Amino acid sequence: MCGIFAMTGNLNDTLMKDVLNSMQHRGPDEGSDVRLEHFHLGHQRLSIIGLEDGIQPIKNKKQSKWIVCNGEIYNYLQLKEELKDQVHFLTESDSEVVLKMYEVEGTKGVQQLDGMFAFFIADEEQNTFLAARDTLGIKPLYYGKDTKGHYVFSSELKTLYLVTNEVHEFPAGHYYTPETGFVCYREIEEPKQTDMFSAQAQNEITEKIKNQLTNAVQKRLLADVEVGVLLSGGLDSSLISALATKLNKGEQPVKSFCVGSEDSEDLKRAREVAEAIGTDHYEYVYSKEELLDVLPKVIYHLESFEPSLVRSALPNYFVSKLASEHVKVILSGEGADELFAGYEYLKNYQDDKGLNNEIIRIIRSLHNINLQRADRMSMAHSLELRVPFLDLGLIKNALAIPAESKLHTDEHMEKWILRKAFSGLLPHSILWRKKEEFSAGSGALDILEEHANQVMSDKEFHDLNQEAPVELRSKQECLYFKIYKEIFPEKSAIDIMGRWATA
Repeated sequence: MCGIFAMTGNLNDTLMKDVLNSMQHRGPDEGSDVRLEHFHLGHQRLSIIGLEDGIQPIKNKKQSKWIVCNGEIYNYLQLKEELKDQVHFLTESDSEVVLKMYEVEGTKGVQQLDGMFAFFIADEEQNTFLAARDTLGIKPLYYGKDTKGHYVFSSELKTLYLVTNEVHEFPAGHYYTPETGFVCYREIEEPKQTDMFSAQAQNEITEKIKNQLTNAVQKRLLADVEVGVLLSGGLDSSLISALATKLNKGEQPVKSFCVGSEDSEDLKRAREVAEAIGTDHYEYVYSKEELLDVLPKVIYHLESFEPSLVRSALPNYFVSKLASEHVKVILSGEGADELFAGYEYLKNYQDDKGLNNEIIRIIRSLHNINLQRADRMSMAHSLELRVPFLDLGLIKNALAIPAESKLHTDEHMEKWILRKAFSGLLPHSILWRKKEEFSAGSGALDILEEHANQVMSDKEFHDLNQEAPVELRSKQECLYFKIYKEIFPEKSAIDIMGRWATA
């Protein structure tokens, strides 16, 4: 996990130093840059796999091709075995496998990658490059051109704005070369009707869910460092934590982490789950003053003023800080509400096609809302966050579950098919506990609402709405917008920002 920078052309030493410093939080272990004939690459590394020799940029034996990569390739050992007779590996890093796939298969190699990633390959030999981002956009990537027409890429807005004001979000599930432009190599699609499960096949459905989520967690435990879990006490994080505990091969119990305001529901529930599954549990109680004090810092790292994101980002910021004091990698429950129709409004979609189209729409939008929040808050504390629910195989099968087996009704609570799949893994009181929004359960929601109403007058609310290029839907959003504009005054910082339908 890390921060990457790449461009055609070169930067002077002073500016490259500023570039690396701007993303040091994404990778404090090592930082380096390489100036090539046609490219300049920079990298800040958080070492997770290949601890001794995985420093980037990584080159091939001829030094004709170089890569900077952010993320994890979960099938790198399998790909390495397939490639061992065709190429020469110089490191134990999973990122080098991406470079070797390019050497052997060219741009087609990206289709073989299973993981979360954003990378840039500089091909000095052909004076071309390949940039790509994972299917869901779990890892961030932005691009633009500087005043000299050079392409520029980076992991975060704040880094790219040091070089150019023209900034765009790199689309998820795409690669780019100067010769092809953007190419969609994979996207989440609606299953064919013939691939849908029968509503009567509940045992088959629950067995599939159980096996695939278990495999997804197993896959994401791959690391040369300790892996912990975020545990809010809700269903999603409790399932991931219980599976990680069950699959743990280490001598010590899995470490779990939770934060909240004093007497918040999340803290109480997480303690109950931790005791039930046997994790080594850590918690932190934040005060109202702490929450409000870090608000500008959270917006700086989040790179968004979307109120729903900011509200959930604040407790995420504290729990990532807590976890980073003990582990380098964390598992999270992101994605379950999307896959298993956990949101209240989804019950308005009663047929398979309508529900799946909406689920696919929100999954495709995660890259600059929930996943952006998850990435930025964890990386603000040099912590790698992995999302087992968003495994591509699990997504495919979840979409094949008929609407009547996913939707909550008077007879079935939300995500009931997921709960049924893991009957016995958690105590009944935990497994069948009703969903609560993270910012509400952690105690952040009431604090932020009260604060915004105190500091934002009706006049300032009106004036900021007149100034803003988008509608500001609440005093909370106005407050966050005001902070955001001070940090990111560039117009494109708003143009590319993800927003939810409700504030």
